[in-house]
Amino acid sequence: MLLRLDPAVHDALARWAADDLRSTNAQVEVLLRRALADAGRLPPGAGPLPRRGRPPGASGV
Repeated sequence: MLLRLDPAVHDALARWAADDLRSTNAQVEVLLRRALADAGRLPPGAGPLPRRGRPPGASGV
């Protein structure tokens, strides 16, 4: 999906995502899910956010 953002908004979003150790894409999903939940519009079938990164117990070697 193509998303057009003001460059300053994109930069702020990217910094926020980095602070939360997320990708910009994951940060957008978090914010959209929060907004949908706050508005009472999150579909009941929407599962939890998928865990990103290495699975627990994965070797760092």
